[in-house]
Amino acid sequence: MKTHFLFPRQFKKIGWLIFIPALIAAIVLTITDYNIDNYVHAKVFALFNMELMGKSQAMTIIENGISDEILLVLIIVGGLFVGFSKHRNEDEFIAKIRYESLVWAVYFNCAIMLLATIFIYGMYYFEVMIANMFTLLFFFIIRFHMMLYKLNKSVPDEE
Repeated sequence: MKTHFLFPRQFKKIGWLIFIPALIAAIVLTITDYNIDNYVHAKVFALFNMELMGKSQAMTIIENGISDEILLVLIIVGGLFVGFSKHRNEDEFIAKIRYESLVWAVYFNCAIMLLATIFIYGMYYFEVMIANMFTLLFFFIIRFHMMLYKLNKSVPDEE
């Protein structure tokens, strides 16, 4: 079966090595309300920037703490590698499980966002929106691997 849009199988291990520590760090930093932006500063190109109670800028170079951006990039890249790397036995049934898991994750994520929009306000809603950047991937990975686990449990060993 041709899998044009999947990463090679080796990327899954790399993805787990990136995704798990970055996700744990993000959860711990969110729970403890610790600000990591004070550690890594860099001059970055900003397509758009608006400082709190300040002026808006476009297409400029700004000084910014980039620790949280690095953490989010690691979560997203690691999640993409984990979720969209070829499976050991990639066939039509695995592709079907992958597709169904992705559709389920989109529905589930949208349901959570609808509930959050109705019931969560203020800065908590902003935090939910930030988390929403990677929850779709997170839900997909969980559902896909749960379905693979069920498949492996239900199929008797052929040895």
